[in-house]
Order: sequence, then structure tokens, then C-alpha cells
Amino acid sequence: MSDPNASVPAAANQGQPPLQQPHQSPPRQDGSPPAYESPQQYRAPDQPAITPLGEAEDRQWASFAHLGGILSFLPSLIIWLVFKDRGRFTDSEAKEALNFQMTLVLAYVVINVVSIALALVTFGIGGVFSLLVWVVWILGVVFSILGFMKAKDGQRYRYPFALRLVK
Repeated sequence: MSDPNASVPAAANQGQPPLQQPHQSPPRQDGSPPAYESPQQYRAPDQPAITPLGEAEDRQWASFAHLGGILSFLPSLIIWLVFKDRGRFTDSEAKEALNFQMTLVLAYVVINVVSIALALVTFGIGGVFSLLVWVVWILGVVFSILGFMKAKDGQRYRYPFALRLVK
């Protein structure tokens, strides 16, 4: 194999050590490959690097998981899937928010099915019953904001009602 410094003119390479891979120790004298300085600095090419979240970041993503519930269950799901292995607080709070949001989605589905059934049977009661969707949405917004406020301060938040679907 050729010298990696061979293409560099001699004048440009004067006084500089030979080029090495980042995060590697110098080559060993027995000819074996160089040792890596720490296991976290080396990863297989097909494995993503997992960097643990700091305390502030952990609280930030946990609080965003709660606040994302204002939009739908997707922000909580994405945050949980991306950060569950990187922060304990984010893992538990994102699961809590996701369970609550999935409970709300189930409530929306039930209300709409019952509302449609009532609309087919009696004209008018179904429309009034569908107002419950707004009540559920307002409750979701209020509890999501409460969860956000607690999580940003580093406190765990437990929703008053939620099916524990994700454990």
C-alpha cells in the first residue's frame, strides 16, 4: 500500500506528523490495527451514534413531547422514537404524552362513530353529540400545557386519564 502522504509535496509536509484517522491511537509496533480511544468514538458504519442527552436537553424534549399534543399524537410519537434511548426523562414523559394522545384519538373516533349513528337515527342529536369533540380537544390542550409546564421544570406529569397502551 502506498504512503498516504506521498501525494503531498515534501516541502508542505515538513515538520508535520503523518496523517492519521480521527480518534485513533498511533499504529502499534506489532503491526496490529490501532486501538480506538473509547468505545463511544467508534461505531460500525451501519449503526447510528447514540449520544445521551444532557439534563437540560432531556427536560426540553420531554416538555416538547407534552406540548406537541396540542397538534396531535405524532409529535409525541416522533420524540419518543427518536429520543427514548437517549434520555430517561424524555422516554417516560414522551410515553405518558403518547398514551394520553392515543386515548384522545380513541375518544375522537368513538364520538364520531356515535355521532354518525345518532345522525342516521335522529336528525339533530348527532350534531349536538359531536360538540363533545371540542370538549375533548380543549381538555387535550389544557392537559398538554400542564404537562409541558411540569416537564420543563423537571417534574414528572401523570395525566388524569389515559390508557396505558405504550409501556
